[in-house]
Amino acid sequence: MSARTINPDYRYRVEVCFFPDQYPLYAAEMDIVVVIDVLRATSAMVTALAHGVERIIPVSSVEEARTYLGREGHIVAAERNGEVVEGFQYGNSPLAFQGPEIMGKTLVMTTTNGTRTIALARDAKRLVIGSFLNLTALSDWLVRQDGNILLLCAGWKGKFNLEDSTFAGAVMDRLLDSGRFGLEEDSSIAAQYLFHAARENIMGILKAAPRRRRIEQLRMLPDVKYCLTADTTGVIPVLRNGVLVPMAHETAA
Repeated sequence: MSARTINPDYRYRVEVCFFPDQYPLYAAEMDIVVVIDVLRATSAMVTALAHGVERIIPVSSVEEARTYLGREGHIVAAERNGEVVEGFQYGNSPLAFQGPEIMGKTLVMTTTNGTRTIALARDAKRLVIGSFLNLTALSDWLVRQDGNILLLCAGWKGKFNLEDSTFAGAVMDRLLDSGRFGLEEDSSIAAQYLFHAARENIMGILKAAPRRRRIEQLRMLPDVKYCLTADTTGVIPVLRNGVLVPMAHETAA
């Protein structure tokens, strides 16, 4: 296992930020920010848009989410600590956003980590959403862009987590392989090594994780298997005027 050889003639940088609170250290130099919260916010967002949700409004607080309850044409999701908040029908399980009842609706969502990270980076020149579900579509799109890219991991309550960092390494690997991108940060190399160690068995990255017990207690294993499955959709959510829409429809947002 070895890191990709860096092309000394690269035009743009791709970097990994493991912790959302470190985003300000990167912000000024980055043109595109990819928000990553594999378990489960960004996976749920990709899934919802792939299954017919018209747009997603990410909000930071449960209180703000409550103001949308009962509005015509809206469904509202709130998650804290892996569980659906009392009074809401939906949390952040992507499996809940696959039925016909969500077609054409506006999804309002607040989560423990993902929506907070989106709020931190909302002023980025361009913000898109990444998950294993759209890995190839996202990576192929990023390779074609002219600008520096930041892979911003939501983590868990501000701390490092394995799944977001492994996904960031997977995207990093593909962008470096294009020859158009280089890196300058140790965190970026670390993410790439992590992906190389896990790529033959992505599910295996959680076997030794302390959070596995909580995942089992919350009966989240079906969600985990779904969220760690690559390339189920080509949908790339993009933030435009504070709203996430499928990239193909972003001009209408």
